[in-house]
Amino acid sequence: MQDLHNIKALQERIALFEDMDAYKTVYLHYFNGLQRFVTSFVKSKEVSEEIVSDVFIKIWQIRNRLMEIENLRVYLYTIARNFSLNYIQRSQKNPPKSFEELGFDPPLQWNSPEDQLISSEIRNRIQQAIHQLPNQCRIIFHLVKEDGLSYKEAADILQVSPLTIRNQLAIAVKKMAAALPDLSASSKSEPKAKS
Repeated sequence: MQDLHNIKALQERIALFEDMDAYKTVYLHYFNGLQRFVTSFVKSKEVSEEIVSDVFIKIWQIRNRLMEIENLRVYLYTIARNFSLNYIQRSQKNPPKSFEELGFDPPLQWNSPEDQLISSEIRNRIQQAIHQLPNQCRIIFHLVKEDGLSYKEAADILQVSPLTIRNQLAIAVKKMAAALPDLSASSKSEPKAKS
């Protein structure tokens, strides 16, 4: 993940010089995370690709104001959230009235070598435990644990306080531990490394 300083430098190159290489770097850096986030709401990979493309078109349209944006990742996720809600409100007969009412079905990533060691049965149980979480808990869990956003970034995207993020994440972790008791018990019984 690129640090905020590098992202700011890319924003500056896009804003001041209309640098397409910088724009492409930002696009490639954020596209997959945004697409997973949007797909969790709209339930269609094709639609999510269109929405995320629209997010980046919006960024290009406002490129001369990019330096005013303090945290580009939060800004991108917020636009993606709004575009997702707009799409759902236009396409459904009885659309949800707010973002919190949207169904959120996050796809879990199993990319690291450690993840590959997890059996498919355990993966399914983890996925089920996440699906049993209340909607807001699922969204917060995804943003913080899957996408690596800070509490403040997630709070800004969802327009709630960082304390709400912390509390909802604690609820999510407790509910998942209760849903997966033999997994949390086996991890406690594993021998600890000597220091």
